[in-house]
Amino acid sequence: MAHFKKEQRLNWNELRIVLAIARSGSLAGAGRLLGISHPTIFRQSKALEEALGVQLFERDREGCHLTAAGRDVLAVAEKFEQDVEQLEARVAGRDEKPEGSIRVATVDTLVSGPLPEVLRSFCLQWPGITLDVQVSTSMADILKREADVAIRAGGTPPEQLVGRKLCRIAVAVYTAASGPIVSEESYGDQRWLSPGSRLDHLASADWIRTLGFAKQVVLKADSLLTLANAAAADMGLAVLPCYLAEGDRRLRRIGGPIESLAGDLWFLTHPELRKVARIHAFSTHLHAAFTKLRPLFEGTGNS
Repeated sequence: MAHFKKEQRLNWNELRIVLAIARSGSLAGAGRLLGISHPTIFRQSKALEEALGVQLFERDREGCHLTAAGRDVLAVAEKFEQDVEQLEARVAGRDEKPEGSIRVATVDTLVSGPLPEVLRSFCLQWPGITLDVQVSTSMADILKREADVAIRAGGTPPEQLVGRKLCRIAVAVYTAASGPIVSEESYGDQRWLSPGSRLDHLASADWIRTLGFAKQVVLKADSLLTLANAAAADMGLAVLPCYLAEGDRRLRRIGGPIESLAGDLWFLTHPELRKVARIHAFSTHLHAAFTKLRPLFEGTGNS
């Protein structure tokens, strides 16, 4: 461990700087994680190094990297962060009544689709619980306590989280209902709409590339809602989740769901929160609601 100045005592805000730089790999990225400007994160990182009397970061064209001393500080920061998260989870887990607030992380397509009605019925059933919904294309990290629960698509949940499968998510190709009839055989002659760089992890983006349609892509977007609206405007074909597109009269599905692109919708939470009364009530309600919505999500009906 580096020999820090005796009068210097690290606080949590300073440890967060080291964590953010290590996780993002750059000062700009760290600033985005912490919600502060690049110049501010630069000044704070330099001040931290001066206060400790040791170099923590090495900067080059590829980004910002931790020195050996920086890695020592990172290990302490990660341990402190974990201890705080576990303490918060234990304190929250002492709740016995289904009341209070639940921070819910989800995505815009669900909020624009069937989720609001599900949330409405929950609030009517449990008036003592307030839902704080956080919408983003990148899901909040439950382990870092940015949210209490998440409703998200994906494969097997991380080992550190408790997951409950809600339903299967079918995916299909859609075109404008007002446009000409399009068959699967003519895909090679069509214009395509594709997920942008922030959604490049989606299986649909890889599917478009694999089938050789990348050169026919006329628009990319970091929002499936944008792709749905573009498809409705007859800009091209889009691969969309059935729960989003089936109820949109502006869109027409081409063929059936693509099984290789199907996924699962999960309810995720921290292990130490699963027995909290309000979390348990929310999980139970979601499971019952999405069971009824399976025909819509699986592309077999508009229920």
